[in-house]
Amino acid sequence: MKSTVLKASILASAIILLSGCATTQQLAEVRAIAESAQSAANSAQSTAGNAMTAANQALDAARAAQAAADAAQSCCNENTRRLDRMFEKAMQK
Repeated sequence: MKSTVLKASILASAIILLSGCATTQQLAEVRAIAESAQSAANSAQSTAGNAMTAANQALDAARAAQAAADAAQSCCNENTRRLDRMFEKAMQK
């Protein structure tokens, strides 16, 4: 992303210079546009990094919740088997 913005600003600068009509003010405007684009790209990269961190934390929380749910289901299944055995023993008497 950074290299694309940089290449675009260099290309824009070159076109202005080659046109022969470039003034110092025009070059300053192009430089300001390029710096603004670079700043926006840096901000987007930072935001994407923060989003990735949040997504990884959510994934970890989901995995922990799944592990807890699996453990609870296993316990429930075992309790059901125990109750079934107790009921069968009571019915045999």
